[in-house]
Amino acid sequence: MERVAQMVSPEEALSRVLCATSALPPEGAKVEEAIGRALSFEVRATRTLPPWDNSAMDGYAVRSEDLTSAPRRLLVVETIYAGQLPRREVGPGQCARIMTGAPLPRGADAVVMQEKARPTGDEVEILEPASPRLNVRDRGEDAQEGKLLLEAGTPIGIPEAGLLWAQGLSEVMVPRKPKVAVFSSGDELCELEESPDGRIVDTNSRSLEAAVQRAGGLVTRLPIARDDPRELEARLREALSHDVVIASAGMSVGEKDLVRPALAALGVRMDFFRVAIKPGKPLAFGTRAAALVFGLPGNPTSSLVSFELFVRPCLRRLLGIREVAPQRVPGHAEAPYRKAAGLTHYVRVSARWEGGRLVARPLASQTSGALRSASQASHLMEVPSGATQVSPGDRVDLLPVSWVA
Repeated sequence: MERVAQMVSPEEALSRVLCATSALPPEGAKVEEAIGRALSFEVRATRTLPPWDNSAMDGYAVRSEDLTSAPRRLLVVETIYAGQLPRREVGPGQCARIMTGAPLPRGADAVVMQEKARPTGDEVEILEPASPRLNVRDRGEDAQEGKLLLEAGTPIGIPEAGLLWAQGLSEVMVPRKPKVAVFSSGDELCELEESPDGRIVDTNSRSLEAAVQRAGGLVTRLPIARDDPRELEARLREALSHDVVIASAGMSVGEKDLVRPALAALGVRMDFFRVAIKPGKPLAFGTRAAALVFGLPGNPTSSLVSFELFVRPCLRRLLGIREVAPQRVPGHAEAPYRKAAGLTHYVRVSARWEGGRLVARPLASQTSGALRSASQASHLMEVPSGATQVSPGDRVDLLPVSWVA
């Protein structure tokens, strides 16, 4: 039986979405194309990196037992550059000039930075004592052959990509990218290239297309579906061949809100139709076979906020990432905000660091149709359902938005 009668909390809505979502099947992808996805299988190191102890800075490779006190003069027996192997062992009273990243010569167990040394001919005067392992990077610090390098489920960012490349890996197994269909509905809309003639340009499908691409999905933006049941069903049938469907508008209960009956006619099992949030209350989610179907509000900012809270986490889970819930950072309100109890509000704010804390200023316009305030927002300030006001200085939870440049 479909669970659609009651308006659900945002926490319950996200939980239901994620319960229906799992990582897509794995594929081989170039490491640079895998960034933003998570590993489908663990990766073990085949190389020890670095393969030898090496210098953390330009200076002198020394024996710490020669430098229990300073100053002390030492004989420089060779110069070692990064990319070269040492030719000499450092003996008592000796040292080697060494550059950052160069292998530590035998006999040496510390590096004194060049700023703490005074060279004169074949010798150098070391101006401070040295302890064992001073300014030395350990062999195997990054990876040890045969040991776990990255766990399955690890999101691949640029540092992880670097670890993989350093192992000589050019390809890894990651979930394939989700295929996402996006379209808007309504006779009041026109395409960008058309003359409006009393209509408005469909910005939602283009904004959502960009948001899906930024989240790592492969998006197909379909033409506007007019307020005709047959045209709407045809558009939805085409969209349902994708992993995710995002329909914008037509999800409310007005005379021309036709998406809900069209979804039912196509056998989509709806889980919820309304979420107790503002903006974004008329938001729906359902499934048909493996397809995940979202119905987002028609107002542009409501659509973006709904994507941020529910669709983006879904796409990230499809990419194999486990921790996908929107991240909250602590902040403090700069100005008062009032609301009625009952809905959780996501207030568009501009946040800045001031006096060591993040201060959030609610933007003047909070209307669902105004994109200007979304363009000025850096975060969403979450005001819980039971709260009725936020006072200046109150601690608040802030959600960074992904749509900013």
